[in-house]
Amino acid sequence: MLVFSSQQLVFLAAPKTASTAIEQALGSLATIAIGSPTAVKHTGAGPFKDHFNPYLTSIFGHTFMSVALVREPRDWLGSWYRNRQREDEEQATSTQSVSFEEFVSLACKSSPPDFAKIGNQSAFLNPRHDAKVDHIFKYDQLERFLSFLEDRLGFDIVLPRLNVSPMADLHLSGKTEDLFRKTFASDFDLYGSTAS
Repeated sequence: MLVFSSQQLVFLAAPKTASTAIEQALGSLATIAIGSPTAVKHTGAGPFKDHFNPYLTSIFGHTFMSVALVREPRDWLGSWYRNRQREDEEQATSTQSVSFEEFVSLACKSSPPDFAKIGNQSAFLNPRHDAKVDHIFKYDQLERFLSFLEDRLGFDIVLPRLNVSPMADLHLSGKTEDLFRKTFASDFDLYGSTAS
């Protein structure tokens, strides 16, 4: 999470949407930059609305506009799987011993194992009608997001290439693809309703 007080802007770092690269590029410009612990770095719209925005308002005297990225759900899921293929991933969350098919099937369960716990983007970005991210940009149109930030911050942004996941086979059977689309329907709806 990055707080830019003068611009009354907060970047909410949705997981698997280049948040580490954005922090690296803009952290030194932020009034407050929270990169750890992970739970605070990835503060979603609900906790921000309920806790952080009132706290920041009490300090700085104004409310903050929130901005974040949303990723195409299939691509987002593949990023989680590939990221957890890394050699240094803890055993409990490693996906090295499971196929993408199995990973997706388990991620769709109500109580997935640790390696398949990924949450969902709609709960992070749009958990309820009074707690939505103000401006959501599509990850696959990153240039629009960067242009928005450059206009607000008055700063040319070049993102470093960080946290690149290994390649992996991301094939799904039709049955598992259908299950995924049904289970993550709210994510597909959010992505589809986000202006291109």
